[in-house]
Amino acid sequence: MKKTVSRIWLALVLLFMYSPILILAVYSFTKSTMIGKIRGFSFHNYVTLVTTEELQSMIMGTVLLALIVSAVSVVLGTCGALGVYYGGKKTKTALEFFNRIPVVNADVVTGFSVCILLIVFFRIPKDSFIPLIIGQCVLCTPFVYLSIKPRLYAMDSHLYEAALDLGCTPWMALRKVVLKELVPGIISGFFTSVTLSVDDYFITTYTKPAAFDTISTYVVNATKGSQTEIKTALWALSTVIFALVVCIVIVGYFRSMKNVKENLE
Repeated sequence: MKKTVSRIWLALVLLFMYSPILILAVYSFTKSTMIGKIRGFSFHNYVTLVTTEELQSMIMGTVLLALIVSAVSVVLGTCGALGVYYGGKKTKTALEFFNRIPVVNADVVTGFSVCILLIVFFRIPKDSFIPLIIGQCVLCTPFVYLSIKPRLYAMDSHLYEAALDLGCTPWMALRKVVLKELVPGIISGFFTSVTLSVDDYFITTYTKPAAFDTISTYVVNATKGSQTEIKTALWALSTVIFALVVCIVIVGYFRSMKNVKENLE
């Protein structure tokens, strides 16, 4: 009885989480202009998505921004995790404290604070993209740190010293021994940063150039407009993003299972 109830509960939770996305995916393959009325099967939304220059520019800009922010965040987060692991007690306490603030702080507060500091106080122009990149790095770096930290503490603490004793230089020991152990955490942190960058709205709104839009800001503005064709094309974009995420998760799952089997053998 308990197993049946737990399975029903799990099914309801999954239905609640994924049914809106699945409904949106179904409507992306129709001629409907609003949710609630299905008007025939069509690939029109996907054709609009790949042929509209405005949408292509917005998507490419979002992807490029996410990759830049994620790369910078991975470097900062990795350095922070290494500093906490190999640093003194006071260093660990300070870095742990400052890392928690962006995680628990509201995005709107972070975005407004970055805007005041960089754009108003330091007078860095928005058109330089520097405030936008720094603002999103403030958001993403703590999550990279949280992804890498468990890998560090699961690692043998004597590996670095052993590599030095065997003739490695400090940089070689760090690159070929320590960082090699952190690769899964680094990859996880990178993809988390990409997701956060694409998803972020408040920090981007406060710090982006006026003529630049990411997917999140574009979608919000499009829902307020009257271009029905653009709105329905965004259904197709949401479906594509969801499908990509599912594929990445599936590939990652099977790769991890393969690694587990290899380790057991």
